[in-house]
Amino acid sequence: MTDDPVIEAVDLYRFYHVGDEETLALRGVSMRIYPGELVAVTGPSGSGKSTLLACLAGLDEPDGGTVRVAGEPMTRRPEPIRASLRARQIGLLFQTANLVDHLTVEQNVILAQRLAGTPDRTRVAEILSEVGLGERRAALPATLSGGEAARAGLAVALANSPSAILTDEPTGELDEESGSQILALLRRRADAGAAVLVVTHDPLVAHVADREISLRDGRIAS
Repeated sequence: MTDDPVIEAVDLYRFYHVGDEETLALRGVSMRIYPGELVAVTGPSGSGKSTLLACLAGLDEPDGGTVRVAGEPMTRRPEPIRASLRARQIGLLFQTANLVDHLTVEQNVILAQRLAGTPDRTRVAEILSEVGLGERRAALPATLSGGEAARAGLAVALANSPSAILTDEPTGELDEESGSQILALLRRRADAGAAVLVVTHDPLVAHVADREISLRDGRIAS
């Protein structure tokens, strides 16, 4: 593990207004995620886990605080710049796999590469082999099993060899065997030097993680 974090969040605040009500989703959250480690973010529903992931990925802008990714600022920047940084440095995997329905598995990975300006068909073949979908590269998402769809989503997340992988409940809708396969792949990517953050309710994730960060009411629990 190096001294330089891949993901660094400092004093993040995020609040939402619904009518006259104000909800504080994040209350001064700070963290660092380093190369080579798998970190589980846990906590009850409504604790701010998904909001935190969205702010780290630049999908949402915090109301206070800063995020840096691979040394570059993510917050307070125009969306096209955030999108470019996200495409180059961050692999995202959600509970509902990040796949375009009318594209094959292979085409989904190629699309992710094109968005980052790094098309590489040799790398596509390597990624699909890594996640065990080499023989399913021409399949459409609707024809995939739950486990295959999750692995295809991970292939998209890995398309550009990201320095950080951020995942939201990647095992939430999978059976035990498929969930274990996804965790093994994420563990392998961390061991290869990526910084991996997994938002989860799954105790198995926390068991295989190097660290667990627990959120309660928008704060990191002591």
